Amino acid sequence: MKLYSNPASPFARKVIVGFSEVNAIDDVEVINVIGNPVDSGDIPITENPLGKLPTLVDTPFGTLYDSRVITRFIDHHYDGGLYPSSTLFETLKMEALADGIMDAAVLMTYEKRVRSEDKQSEVWMDGQWIKINRSLDALESKGKEFLNSSFNIAHIALGSALDYLDFRHSDRAWRSGHPKLNEWSEVISHRPSMIATKPA
Repeated sequence: MKLYSNPASPFARKVIVGFSEVNAIDDVEVINVIGNPVDSGDIPITENPLGKLPTLVDTPFGTLYDSRVITRFIDHHYDGGLYPSSTLFETLKMEALADGIMDAAVLMTYEKRVRSEDKQSEVWMDGQWIKINRSLDALESKGKEFLNSSFNIAHIALGSALDYLDFRHSDRAWRSGHPKLNEWSEVISHRPSMIATKPA
């Protein structure tokens, strides 16, 4: 299998960590490509017409895209336990929350990197950050059970999201006011799969 990826993409990182956590990273060739919403670059649009990452090709089900589809495939194909049946819908919900944090953070990045400075909207970027901060507040105040639960795909997604905030939006200082999340992030960041994929 081949995975079209980019080291800066938190969604692609989530997939690579998923492969690593089920001990299947050697089954996939990671191909780094570059593109953005206004220029697909060398992202394989013949495989994924959306021109987005990650994209996994040569699976038993053909080409797969969207990180949640790919991680469900990984879990199914390798019986990985990333989506525990006993807490499936809680896991799916928390994965969606973490992916939403990534979505908002990536949109902020594109606003700064793709639009010319005179066309950038601080109001729009602040609106995205409000979504992120509201989600972090919810995890800080109500997420203790999830944060302390057995490791699953939602933890991978959240770890990837928080590291991306450090990587692209360190000026927003998400750790301030979120001591529980900060502590949790420090612990999960020491997993070998997270160390090997940390964006830099």
